[in-house]
Amino acid sequence: MTAKQPSVASPTTLPDRSQTLGHSARLLRTADLLVILIAASLPWSTSATSILVGFWLLAVTPTIAWRDYAHQLARPAFALPLALLLLALVGTLWSEGTWADRLHAVKPVAKLMLIPPLLYHFSRSERGFHVCIAFLASCALLAALSWIVLFDPDWKITATASPGVPVKNYIDQSQEFTLCAFALALPVWRGRLAVATVVCLVLILLFVTNMVFVATARTALLCIAVLLTLFALRHLSRPAALVLLAGAIAASLLAWTTSPYLRHRISDIAVEYRHGRENISRASTAQRLIYWRKSLHAFTEAPLIGHGTGSIKRQFERAATIESRLDAEVVSNPHNQTLNVAMQWGLLGVGLLYAMWIAHLRLFADEEFAAWIGLVVVVQNITSSLLNSHLFDFHEGWMYVLGVGVAGGMVLKAKAKKASSSQA
Repeated sequence: MTAKQPSVASPTTLPDRSQTLGHSARLLRTADLLVILIAASLPWSTSATSILVGFWLLAVTPTIAWRDYAHQLARPAFALPLALLLLALVGTLWSEGTWADRLHAVKPVAKLMLIPPLLYHFSRSERGFHVCIAFLASCALLAALSWIVLFDPDWKITATASPGVPVKNYIDQSQEFTLCAFALALPVWRGRLAVATVVCLVLILLFVTNMVFVATARTALLCIAVLLTLFALRHLSRPAALVLLAGAIAASLLAWTTSPYLRHRISDIAVEYRHGRENISRASTAQRLIYWRKSLHAFTEAPLIGHGTGSIKRQFERAATIESRLDAEVVSNPHNQTLNVAMQWGLLGVGLLYAMWIAHLRLFADEEFAAWIGLVVVVQNITSSLLNSHLFDFHEGWMYVLGVGVAGGMVLKAKAKKASSSQA
């Protein structure tokens, strides 16, 4: 008998590993490109950002190694955004609002679910800084156009309410420019490459002068003060910090004396407080104080788990009076992130919110440039959320999600490299 020859599988029946790897590499590059486009589109469009996010999820999902991803979800920086979203979903069950209000209130929290996959993706990607550069270039173009529309409003892309704001609103624009200016502060301070230092310095001046003379949000001014302090504490010696303080005071005096617009924005705070009840069109300061008082009262009625997802409007309806137009206002945003969460989910929600912020602050405890970018993103969001619900707002919320996801992934990648090199 002749020996039976071993059967050899046809090449068409075996998976082509090189093709599989090539397909995965293409998807990874596509996912990188889509995040770059998301960052570039964010200063200009909400719809384009939303569409690109959907495409990114389609591209990145097949590239995820689910066992490794599940292991990463044990980290607080990954898990806590999902926990806050889960609370928002469960909170619809005891909400006092209509189902339309409940589902609408879940939407701004849902963007937090993108933080874990972004962290995971950019912990293995080489294009994290490409995303940062795309956002910076897009904001620089917006700043240049802002100066143009200040003198020629016909260049506006949309019919915005403020001069010098080509698209969206002055609050979003100021938050973008603040983030870019302080992200660039570290390479300017380190000054390792002369040409790069000059370019960064020019861009910082472009953003800062725009906020001083063209359009600024007072929340951004508060963020600037906090971020200046953070930069001094994080990167400067005591003598250098004193020099920075003196320079900041001198620059503030110069801006105050040369910018009537800036003086008007700051002096309006007192006017809005005194006359807000009579003139609701100039009631920003008085509005916030009344919103906060009513929100605190609603929180004390249900301090542990709140009134449920989407219940804010219902609470303001109950608290409305006819004493003035301001007291009769019914809103769904108390203009404070902590109160926004506390009204809906009580101390449980506030605890998760602050735990998430702390986890992300700890993620950026290193000295690398990526860590500084992420730290600026988180501190800016925490600060601006004192006067707004910026984590749940579309524009500032996506700045937080992208900033934490991309910069955090870069930090995790750098830590993994250090760990592997130390083991070797």
